Amino acid sequence: MTTVDSSQQQLNVRVLENGQLTWVNVERPGLAEMAYLKERYSFHQLTLDDCLSTIQIPKLDVFDDYLFLVLQFPLFNPKSQITLPSEVDIFVGANYLVTVHSGTLHPLTKLFNDCEQSEEVRQQVLSSSSGFLLYRILDGLVDYCFPMVNRIITNVNAIEGRLFDTRERGIVREMALVRRDIISYRRVVRPMFDVLEELEEKEFPLLHVDPDIYFGDLVDHLRRIWGELEDMKEVIESLHDTHASLATYRNNDIVRALTGAATLALPFLAIASLYGMNVPLPLEEEDWFFPVLIGGASLASVAMFVFLRLRRWL
Repeated sequence: MTTVDSSQQQLNVRVLENGQLTWVNVERPGLAEMAYLKERYSFHQLTLDDCLSTIQIPKLDVFDDYLFLVLQFPLFNPKSQITLPSEVDIFVGANYLVTVHSGTLHPLTKLFNDCEQSEEVRQQVLSSSSGFLLYRILDGLVDYCFPMVNRIITNVNAIEGRLFDTRERGIVREMALVRRDIISYRRVVRPMFDVLEELEEKEFPLLHVDPDIYFGDLVDHLRRIWGELEDMKEVIESLHDTHASLATYRNNDIVRALTGAATLALPFLAIASLYGMNVPLPLEEEDWFFPVLIGGASLASVAMFVFLRLRRWL
């Protein structure tokens, strides 16, 4: 059931209770929300300060009667076309769990809303222990990472399919954006390994769950995501190198063609240079001389063209 007291009405705080287990969800936290948590749960002031900080890295702090987790999950920004971190702070006690976040992580807000609106879902999620609730929250957030990985894979495949189309424009910019997105995604995912592996490897009696089964499953999913990102990083770098090679080859073809054209024009340039001088030249008064001169230059150009083709320079 959902409980709301008068002190919560002016705060971004929502509370769910099921039996002895309580889930407190704080969205867009401020000083008032932190004071509320300190009054009811006596959390350490430094952990409350961490909830308001925007420069935290994923970590797990162990206290006598609760755990404090700071985690960051990827969130794609379509405007800047880059994956950015979205932080969630979690306090876990023996019979309660507190989530503090900005409200941008859709799986977390959806799970809380579903538990709030559906008795059946609430029984499934909150009827066991705080450790199982923690697993359900983290499992939804980790699974939320896969569609963003699939989006990156789709973008990389699209770039690969258009790479050999010489008329395609803007592909270099697209490769740079995807490469930047992959790097940013890796920066978000990598620090979470230490936190989830610590949850998997250590025993925390207050969670009342088997860490190998539950948190080990999360680590396996995270490894899959990391493996996909590693593969896509290698692929996009290979595509970038391939594009650079193709661009160099096309540029060499253009330079070779222009050089050949300039070479074929050399006989005519020589004639133009001679007749451009302001001095009398032999036979220039003869009517037949100019056609013969042009014909000789044309034959020289044809001979040079045949020579270049035989050498496969054109």
